[in-house]
Amino acid sequence: DYIAAAVKQGLYDNKVIYRSDFVIQMGLYGSGVAPPGDLPSNETFDGTMISNNRGTCAIAHFDVPDNGNTEFFINLQNNSHLDEAYGGFCVFAEVSDPESMEVVDIVAREVKDKGSVDIISVNYEC
Repeated sequence: DYIAAAVKQGLYDNKVIYRSDFVIQMGLYGSGVAPPGDLPSNETFDGTMISNNRGTCAIAHFDVPDNGNTEFFINLQNNSHLDEAYGGFCVFAEVSDPESMEVVDIVAREVKDKGSVDIISVNYEC
């Protein structure tokens, strides 16, 4: 709900994807835009933790747990070490299909080659 609220508000429009090593990362860092509300805990609605596997999306944060905001990343590989590193990184979504993951991989290569990729607009489906 947290990232969905940011997407609905158009907060990611005209921003950049700027990281591409084991994840691609994007968000509002340095944009001066205020994030929407509080983050959920690192659990699904039924209380089961979701691992940071290839294609999952998670809230990014500094090296202190529970301080994330609008930064998020998509895992380019299985990164289960992120489940507990620095208090864990909350998985909130997953890339929906292999074709979409191919697009993520293309974006990752572009970020690696160019340093960043511009985001025109962001939307989501539930």
